[in-house]
Amino acid sequence: MAPEGRWRRLPWKLRNEVLAGVGSDLRRLEVWLTHRHCRVDFQGPVRLGPGFRLHIPERGTLVVGPGVDFRRRFYCEISGDGEVVIGGGTTFTSDAMIQCATSIRIGTRCAFAQGAFIVDGSHGFRDHERHWAEQPDSNRTVTIGDGVLVNAKCTVLHDIGERAVIAANSVVSRPVPPYSLVGGAPARIIEYFGPPELRPADLPAS
Repeated sequence: MAPEGRWRRLPWKLRNEVLAGVGSDLRRLEVWLTHRHCRVDFQGPVRLGPGFRLHIPERGTLVVGPGVDFRRRFYCEISGDGEVVIGGGTTFTSDAMIQCATSIRIGTRCAFAQGAFIVDGSHGFRDHERHWAEQPDSNRTVTIGDGVLVNAKCTVLHDIGERAVIAANSVVSRPVPPYSLVGGAPARIIEYFGPPELRPADLPAS
């Protein structure tokens, strides 16, 4: 890059590299000061972007591996003794949300695009004599394997296997096999791209 171009790029670098790093450090300090009653463990350098928020009113747990990037407006709500574990190198782009009452485990080097929502439960509603807010929740643990890509505006309510890809605007309401492209609401397998020996038995040959 020409010297003139470097000077023109300097304000961008100042905002996005220097000041962003200071802001991340301050947000990390705020988390440490306000979450002494529970376990929040950043296991290495992480980036906490603008709008990073935690809501852990009781004895919940959040464990974050090294190199995780929460870019903008990440929100995590952990109730009771719930536990969220996020593997190293994972990225949340913007407006991602996690709600956990039991256990949500996310593998390494995953990516969650804009508006991704991960939740381990749903409201009961089938008792017509009671308002849905007065009915018990249905909860299950959620495990997301290494290298998973969840595209924009997806809702994840069930397990996702290693290296699976979730198409935009999908609802994962049943387990997703590894190395599978799924899409829709509810999400269904569109393509399998993994080792032949792991191919789901009920998936038609392409």
